[in-house]
Amino acid sequence: MTRLLRLLLYLCLLIGLGFIAASLYSPMRPLPPPPPLTGQVDHIVIEKAARRMQLFQGGEPVRTYRIALGFTPDGDKERQGDGKTPEGEFTVDRRNSESAFHLSIGLDYPRPADVRQASMGGYSPGGDIFIHGQPNALPDGLKIKGDWTAGCIAVTNAEIREIWAVTPVGTKVVIRP
Repeated sequence: MTRLLRLLLYLCLLIGLGFIAASLYSPMRPLPPPPPLTGQVDHIVIEKAARRMQLFQGGEPVRTYRIALGFTPDGDKERQGDGKTPEGEFTVDRRNSESAFHLSIGLDYPRPADVRQASMGGYSPGGDIFIHGQPNALPDGLKIKGDWTAGCIAVTNAEIREIWAVTPVGTKVVIRP
């Protein structure tokens, strides 16, 4: 009988501690949206392994986005159709509001070194590398999961609208492995 009583007291103690612990923690509330970006970004840093893109103003990160990459993301882009996202330092050289993806910001890939390497190998280096939103065929709030582009960097449509507003032609973009 005393064993049973001790067991019941022990269970009551555990349940009581559970209620106390639960009362100390409030449910997580969603964070308020960040304030709108103003001005222009200085540069953009993309970290492929982390699937992260950061926008910088005044040398400080002001936004961080989760990204999708090319369908074979490991390694540097070498040729057209390899599904890789290029690595290195690039410059935004064009903007396309009429692309097949919700807004697109073009990078100056291939660079001269990429063209030389591909020419020596007898293949095309590819091109048309963009930071863009989701395919226009998708409803605005949907996002394709995983790495799905042919080598571009993809974000949500809401995110590309924010990026588009602060990223002019000439912005530096660093893409790290």
